[in-house]
Amino acid sequence: MATVAVSGEVKKKQKHQQAGRSLWWRVHQWAGLQVSLFLAFILATGTIATLSHEIDWLMTPSMRVAPQDGPQASWGALAEAAQSAAGGARIERISAPIAPWFAAEALAVGGDGELFRIQINPWTAQVQGLSSWFNAQRLFRELHRHLMLPTRWGIPIVTALAIPMLASTITALFVYKKWWRGFFRLPRTRPGRRNDGRRYTGDLHRFAGLWLLWFVALIGVTGLWYLVEWGGGHAPVARPSVTLPSVQAAGPALDEIVALARQDYPALRVTSVYFPEEKPGGVLVMGDAEALLVRERANIVMVDPESSAVVERLRGTDLTLHQRISEAADPLHFGSWGGFATRLLWFLFGAGLTGLAVTGVLIYALRLKHDAAAGRAETEQGKNVLAAMWRGMGIMAWPSAALILLALALIPAGLAGD
Repeated sequence: MATVAVSGEVKKKQKHQQAGRSLWWRVHQWAGLQVSLFLAFILATGTIATLSHEIDWLMTPSMRVAPQDGPQASWGALAEAAQSAAGGARIERISAPIAPWFAAEALAVGGDGELFRIQINPWTAQVQGLSSWFNAQRLFRELHRHLMLPTRWGIPIVTALAIPMLASTITALFVYKKWWRGFFRLPRTRPGRRNDGRRYTGDLHRFAGLWLLWFVALIGVTGLWYLVEWGGGHAPVARPSVTLPSVQAAGPALDEIVALARQDYPALRVTSVYFPEEKPGGVLVMGDAEALLVRERANIVMVDPESSAVVERLRGTDLTLHQRISEAADPLHFGSWGGFATRLLWFLFGAGLTGLAVTGVLIYALRLKHDAAAGRAETEQGKNVLAAMWRGMGIMAWPSAALILLALALIPAGLAGD
């Protein structure tokens, strides 16, 4: 009798464990299937966005320069060149090259509010060309960030994807038993074996998912933070509190301003000079300094060009914890914290993550196809992989497709409104 009681307890425990795994599996499957089409689109555009500057470099000859020995032109010389090419437009900012083979760039605003870019050789201070403000970088950023829609609608739609992403990550740890053993378990392939494609796809999904686990969590957490910011949890942006008249400093006058900023903040590596209008400012000298994982806007020296005096200084190290979290989101989300090398890594990881979104629904479709071949499918849709993938996405397939088509349809409006 004791043996029967023990056996009953074991069976009850096993049944309870199977029910728990079944619940985790249902959540994992729902998160991976229902929004897979829309998620793949957002992940793909975000992945391309990490290298969008390089795409613009390939598409825009005036952005290319040959690195030279010797000192680069001064900020004053770059500003003079930009002003001469602007044709009366106001120069809003001048940015240093993001890599040695890139030109420096000035952003100009015409009288009608139209923005355009001026590319300048950073060694000779010669203008190499003008280009549209709306480029590949803007295209993929706006597709990824808010689907070309007004931000008040697009941002919550996109950032809400962080919830199923994180759900997939958490449930995967419960769905796959002893998942830590799978890091070096390569996908199985047995040529000639029936259903080998389904097995291989499943193994590949699990193998890639394990190695990308940290990256999925990182993208999910930062995406969730963007949703929190949209909902009112954003940190105040660090910016000077004083408003001075807008100026268009150039030549020796701007060189003196930059020298004052460097003297006041020796650790500052200047990456941009900003001439704000109707915003706190005078001349803002911005760049990188001691603080890690912050944007250049966190390190600012504000100079009054009329009195040649430093008015205010902002340091990234003085930000609050709330502000540091907000500043770190973009560098971590897009991999920009380490320059081209980390952006390239993020591109590769993003491509893998996009593949996970595709293989997840593909596994479902291949299972339906296998069941159809075995005579167990409910409909003929299981015999067609694409139809089965569409079926697997369920009720969310149509809204996902509609959002993607709408975003693509709005691209011409973005081009026309640059």
